[in-house]
Amino acid sequence: MANVAAKVAVIGSGISGAVCASTLAKNGISVTLFESGRGPGGRMSQRREMTEDGRELHFDHGVPYFSAKNPDVLKLICEWQSKGLVAEWKEKFATFDCDSKQFLDIEQEGLEKKYVGVPGMNSICKSLCQEPGVQSRFGVGVGRLEWLDNEDSWSLMGLNGESLGYFKGVVTSDKSTFSQRFTNVTGKPVPIDMEKFPEILLKMTEIPVNPWFALMLAFEEPLTEIPIRGFSFKSSKVLHRAFCDSSKPGRSRNSERWVLHSTAEYAQDVIAQTGLQKPSSAALTKVAEELFQEFQSTKLSISQAFFKKAHRWGSAFPAISVAENEKCLWDAKKRLAVCGDFCVSPNVEGAIISGLAAAAKCSEVLCRL
Repeated sequence: MANVAAKVAVIGSGISGAVCASTLAKNGISVTLFESGRGPGGRMSQRREMTEDGRELHFDHGVPYFSAKNPDVLKLICEWQSKGLVAEWKEKFATFDCDSKQFLDIEQEGLEKKYVGVPGMNSICKSLCQEPGVQSRFGVGVGRLEWLDNEDSWSLMGLNGESLGYFKGVVTSDKSTFSQRFTNVTGKPVPIDMEKFPEILLKMTEIPVNPWFALMLAFEEPLTEIPIRGFSFKSSKVLHRAFCDSSKPGRSRNSERWVLHSTAEYAQDVIAQTGLQKPSSAALTKVAEELFQEFQSTKLSISQAFFKKAHRWGSAFPAISVAENEKCLWDAKKRLAVCGDFCVSPNVEGAIISGLAAAAKCSEVLCRL
């Protein structure tokens, strides 16, 4: 139990967890970051795919871009820009009316700056997770968090019961830590004894989410009938948004790549039929065909794609905010913080604000120990 005086475990390497971990490390606190996935990013991850003929393709299959107004977030963005991690995506977006087959409401230039990670959306989280003072453990899920009163510390265990270490504080940016959904997906008990944290439990219990599917497409030739690089759909029950991924700064132009987002209603219907477990290849193929058919129905001369693959985001996008004023949830006695966009607002800016708030709470207390 030695050497735990300034150790914090951060669970989840999405932008909220990554910003929190980086900020804690800058404040002189030793951080171990646990991520069940293969790499950092969460919804800001980048998907790498290989075609049958050996071509490598990359897609931002989650968050397509982000904007910000908060001064603290803008300061971070400037820092990331200076490191070459972020660039402005200077494109005007619009709405496509599926009834009239017309583009409407084309944005006026300069109304809102759109930022993207370079060369992929995951570049920001990847850099934050590699900063001095942050030890990142990818492919390691946390199966149990236990507060030890006699040691005044946390014990963390992996999904198979192995010890992950002891920590003076814990920050979780994974809302499933407090949710029955953890059991639905993994078949294992919820990681934390929720009865010991009634105030947090009251706000965290089954946060409603908006699921959706992403369809990754690659074309040999540009879709010349589409004059806009990003647009939302009006009067479609299937498609919500479309973005030309290859038009972003720092991306390969070897092919034209698009990412389509389904509506939440469409995704909910599919999940009602297939369940919350990882969807089968057959289910994803069916989704890919249905989304692509809807894209082709726009009459925008959509050619056949040489690559087509769907991905499900089952619970990534919260429908409510649980700590708009506090910016994070915090138990000072046991030094447990919960951060994420579900605390502030369901976007990248909200996630960053929450990660900064959680780091501030932990730093204030741990620097006094």
